Amino acid sequence: MSFFDRRGVAGVSAAILLLAGACSAPEPGSEFNDPHEAHNRAVHEENLAMDRALFGGGKPDKKPLLPQPVANTLGNVADNLGTPSDVVNNVLQVRPKPALTNTVRFVVNSTVGILGLFDPATAMGIYADETDFGETLHVWGVREGAYLVVPVAGPTTERDLAGKVVDAIIDPVGALTGPPESYYIGAAKLGGKVADRQRYGDTIDSILYESADSYAQMRLLYLQNRHFELGIEDEADVFDPYEDPYAQ
Repeated sequence: MSFFDRRGVAGVSAAILLLAGACSAPEPGSEFNDPHEAHNRAVHEENLAMDRALFGGGKPDKKPLLPQPVANTLGNVADNLGTPSDVVNNVLQVRPKPALTNTVRFVVNSTVGILGLFDPATAMGIYADETDFGETLHVWGVREGAYLVVPVAGPTTERDLAGKVVDAIIDPVGALTGPPESYYIGAAKLGGKVADRQRYGDTIDSILYESADSYAQMRLLYLQNRHFELGIEDEADVFDPYEDPYAQ
């Protein structure tokens, strides 16, 4: 089986051209590039309702959806399954050192770590260098585009949404497996998302349920964190609605 068939290549090309070309520029003087705020807020409220139903909505007596040992294991497996995609994007970004590091990490965790159930690579000092096609588009000069809130997935941008579409197409693990293995892989990745929600539960709860405006707070923190990940300095000066203008 080839890494990409012709349909895969066509899908990647179409996704890049369509979605990257749609990345809009911010309006002059705007605090955020958020022209879809009304719709984004509606989706945000739907995501909040789903989060309350699944994870307890910040209640002090909430019970975890998964036992912690199971969550930790699923998180390890999901991280390991995502490493080959990191390697592909490292190569596309012309970053050979992270590509080699991630490759070694994947081999170690897939063998010594028993298919990623454990994370011996971190114990050996081989740390993940996570990336995605959204970062690849940034390296290629594609602008960020508007801020978006996607059902279930949450905050993103036009550029990062394009990246998620392409990542799903070029994922080596997905390309080299078929049913029923692909179903197990999908379930493991979904479990990893649940594990991440539990792992960072206190922080996420404080943003979603203790903020005066959880939408504005989530937008601010997402964009600031994403800019930090990409090493963007000129786009990082976004307006913080909670900042004290007189603080030094």
